[in-house]
Amino acid sequence: MDYKVLYENWLTNPKLSASGVSELKAIEDNEKEIEYRFGKELEFGTAGMRGIIGMGTNMMNVYTVRRATQGLADYIKTLGQEAMNRGVAISYDTRRCSIDFALASCGVLIANGIHTYIYKEGRPVPMLSYAVRKLNCIAGIMITASHNPKEYNGYKVYGEDGAQMSIEATREVVNYISKITDYFSVSYTAIENIGKAGFLGCDILKKGFEKKYYKELLKLGLSKKAVKKEGKNVKLVYTPVHGTGYVPVTTVLEKLKINVSVVDEQVMPDTEFSTVEVPNPEYKETLTLAIKRANEINADVVFGTDPDCDRLGVALRNKDGEFFALTGNQVGVLLLNYVLSRLKSEKALKGDEFAVKSFVSTGLAKAVADSYGVELKEVPVGFKFIGEKIKIAEETKKGTFVFGFEESCGYLRGTHARDKDAVVASMLFAEMVCYYNSVGVSIFEVLEEIYNKFGYCLDYTQSINYSGLHAMDEMNQAVNAMSTKKIEKIDIHNIVAVRNYQTGERTLSNGAVEKLEYSGLNCLYYEFENGGFICLRPSGTEPKLKIYYSMTGKDKARAEENLSKVKKSFEEILRS
Repeated sequence: MDYKVLYENWLTNPKLSASGVSELKAIEDNEKEIEYRFGKELEFGTAGMRGIIGMGTNMMNVYTVRRATQGLADYIKTLGQEAMNRGVAISYDTRRCSIDFALASCGVLIANGIHTYIYKEGRPVPMLSYAVRKLNCIAGIMITASHNPKEYNGYKVYGEDGAQMSIEATREVVNYISKITDYFSVSYTAIENIGKAGFLGCDILKKGFEKKYYKELLKLGLSKKAVKKEGKNVKLVYTPVHGTGYVPVTTVLEKLKINVSVVDEQVMPDTEFSTVEVPNPEYKETLTLAIKRANEINADVVFGTDPDCDRLGVALRNKDGEFFALTGNQVGVLLLNYVLSRLKSEKALKGDEFAVKSFVSTGLAKAVADSYGVELKEVPVGFKFIGEKIKIAEETKKGTFVFGFEESCGYLRGTHARDKDAVVASMLFAEMVCYYNSVGVSIFEVLEEIYNKFGYCLDYTQSINYSGLHAMDEMNQAVNAMSTKKIEKIDIHNIVAVRNYQTGERTLSNGAVEKLEYSGLNCLYYEFENGGFICLRPSGTEPKLKIYYSMTGKDKARAEENLSKVKKSFEEILRS
């Protein structure tokens, strides 16, 4: 249907809210804006929906949320009454409209006779994943746009194992969603607040349930003696950046009696995230207030979590005493090395352990895992693939999962959840600080030691921003165009193989072709003979074309020089 016709249909629909009418009337002379809002439907992919909040078929609003939830409900009903009784768990972060979208989802499920659980207050992604598993739910819904700017919100769906819903199940849900052409036809039970939901067939998850989650995390400790000795002496600053991390992160650290100072200005929920440019702890700028606080009290470590508390950002003091932000790769390698070293020292490595990382994450992780005799599995971007590896190991009883991470500041230890968990990551990192303090070593020195032992590896991610209605198509076309180019060398570095994750083939420099484990993903991966790589892929959550560089060198200076030359060469190839 023409976007102008759709616009008029929404504007004149008697079921559209008064605020929705006002919002759409305000853009009646802005054809470009109308086209963006109604030129297509908000895509429901393997990570659910994510978009700018506003009225329209290509936006996040209660109507697109209700439609998506109805599609999920229709899918669940095909699984039978038992699945409907097992129900769906719901959580939400502190963003604009998050509680409204959570209640809208709850209302649709109740109207469809599907049992529902919802947290009394906003809680993180990992606590949603935990609830799905603990309550034996058939699915879960998390309302969040993670680390995106304040204008965004999102809708993520989880499968019964607590991981984001599988590709196969997502296709079925999308099929049911696509059959709903009238966004205003979805039946729902109106819910004004969480308390009312409790009287309408929904169980409210309160502190008693949350205590079980904390208990699971505390079982994962690896250095109890060091924590007991050093916890009260550690000076750690934490900021939840106005998100859902405040309660769970401080609760766990307090239970361990680890000294933590919070950034008061960023404790309370704030839908505008007014103290930061973007609520993304990957950026040092987001940790500015926390670093200021750390300097005031002479702290050594800074933590920050994003609104849904699945990502952890960390800043440390370097040898000159100045704070610098660790990359997600550096945090991942430090935690991996810590977990394996402590398991080894406690003689807890049985020989079947494995760790998992996304294939765009640092190659340094394999060197660390190999040094402990632990298998490192590689998966595509998306923590659901890490969750899938855990599930397979449990079902086949082959392998014990010890740690997983993605370069985008996502980490998981334990099987209480099947998504990245910044609460357990905060606990582990704080515990790691205590342990190394107890042996007279700083985390910075540990990182330097890892580089000295395995060689310096510089990992860098570049994002090329796209905008407009066709941003995703344009990004995919850029990757497709690159796949047709025969590239044998980038700068002076020979390419030994090219992985095309769309076709599922790895083509070696001699022309031989091998089959990859994964296919159907629009991603190109160039392997260098020295162990480095370049990976090109469109982001699945933002209008950004991402380029991942991993360069090795005998030291930081040489790696930086290699990166600069390779980056310039690759950008020229991309433009040609």
